[in-house]
Amino acid sequence: MIDVVDEAQAHGCAREALLDLSFGLDRHLKTSERLREGRLPVFAFTALDENGNLVGTVRLWAVADRWGHQSLLLGPLAVDPECRGLKVGDRLMRHALNQAALHGHGSVLLVGDLPYYERFGFAAGLLEDVALPGPVDYRRFLGLEIAPGHLAGLEGTLCAAGVLDPIASFSDADDGLVLSKLA
Repeated sequence: MIDVVDEAQAHGCAREALLDLSFGLDRHLKTSERLREGRLPVFAFTALDENGNLVGTVRLWAVADRWGHQSLLLGPLAVDPECRGLKVGDRLMRHALNQAALHGHGSVLLVGDLPYYERFGFAAGLLEDVALPGPVDYRRFLGLEIAPGHLAGLEGTLCAAGVLDPIASFSDADDGLVLSKLA
């Protein structure tokens, strides 16, 4: 039996290990990561097996366009290879999208494979006027409208809009250091 629960601090190490396994050690170089750095997710969910082991994860992050119009950026979604085929990813996706709708969010964006994500309502070609802050295959830039017309109002390069992570530290620019995680 798999339970989808709110992510807890205790899930951190297992989550990071699953993401490294799923996406490789260079996953932090992806463009979407620029929109997550130093921020807290709006939603973070974990799938746990009957023994309490983390077998899946998904997060949604606040992003804004050039006018400050907000959307959610989904990712990463990862499932333990031993649990693939058990619909863990489907359950995480449906739970995350339901929570986004229940909390009044207008749309969700992601970079991913259309054949997988279209079953949840995501489509390509909805983000013609929206850009990401770095290289991306725009054929994989997908959108889902929760509120009709929400994506039509987005424009320009997206930027992070979420709450700053209080654990992150920003050092003095004179030091030449960048954002670093303390924990």
